[in-house]
Amino acid sequence: MIKVAVDAMGGDYAPGEMVAGAVDAVNTQPGIQVILVGKEDVVNAELSKYTYEKDRIQVVNATEVIATEEPPVNAIRKKKDSSIVVGMNLVKKKEADAFVSAGSSGAILVGGQVIVGRSKGVERPPLAPLIPTEKGVSLLIDCGANVDARPSHLVQFARMGSIYMENVMHIKNPRVAIVNIGAEEEKGNALVKETFPLLKECRDINFIGSIEAREIPHGGADVIVCEAFVGNVILKLYEGVGATLLSKVKGAMMSDLRSKIGALLVKPALKATLKSFDASRYGGAPLLGLNGLVVKTHGNSKANEVKNSIIQCVAFKEQGINEKIRESLNADREHE
Repeated sequence: MIKVAVDAMGGDYAPGEMVAGAVDAVNTQPGIQVILVGKEDVVNAELSKYTYEKDRIQVVNATEVIATEEPPVNAIRKKKDSSIVVGMNLVKKKEADAFVSAGSSGAILVGGQVIVGRSKGVERPPLAPLIPTEKGVSLLIDCGANVDARPSHLVQFARMGSIYMENVMHIKNPRVAIVNIGAEEEKGNALVKETFPLLKECRDINFIGSIEAREIPHGGADVIVCEAFVGNVILKLYEGVGATLLSKVKGAMMSDLRSKIGALLVKPALKATLKSFDASRYGGAPLLGLNGLVVKTHGNSKANEVKNSIIQCVAFKEQGINEKIRESLNADREHE
């Protein structure tokens, strides 16, 4: 059994959607046990609405909640009995294999590094979500953890991302590209220009050069490397454009009788296409390079994304991603 601790109090729709996602996960995936962390009476009241194997979900009491507007460092330090701190301590003590939260991004990033701790050799742990593309999915790394990254950090992101895609998504020799404003090597800001030759020299990744933002939805690379400011802008724009297009398409199809008839005819094909571009299918963003697994899901996550984030932890644990990252980075250090 793989044990996944879930922050029952984090996110816009907590605890309802978090509990619903946990129940869905244990009901669809036999190898998972969930520990719901939060206010015991509130969580148990939600659990009472569902049918599930009682020995596969347990509740660990946490009396405090870290709000999104709270300064992360202070919140982690002062709120020792918050659902985020208690959940991460379960991972630290090896009482859980992973921790999933839709709560405060800042608190999760700080807690991941301070409580769970960085793996030996990791300079900065990046957040790495899977994003849907025309060819399947790509890993966007980093999308929110390190807004002032150095070239050496980006090289580590590339290597960690390659390990993740090869072992979790089973993409052989994944293509790695750095986000740039043009395909030419001499283009880009100082960070990109300095990182590019380092990635070219990296022996254990399949570096294919620069990738422009417009090529990302087409699946131009499997691992998309950038610092967190750029990555977060890409991710948010991706989500915003997707939601806007969906809204516009629905509006156009409902505009008159002819459109409504046409909508009925194309509905099955359109539904399948839109489903393939639904980011919630792929779960949350793992914070790579820690001594345990921490997964950040969207603040507005519903049950389906919570369920997929929990299930995502199984492949991560079974494939020993953290161990592979640690071995890879330390082997490189020894080589140097």
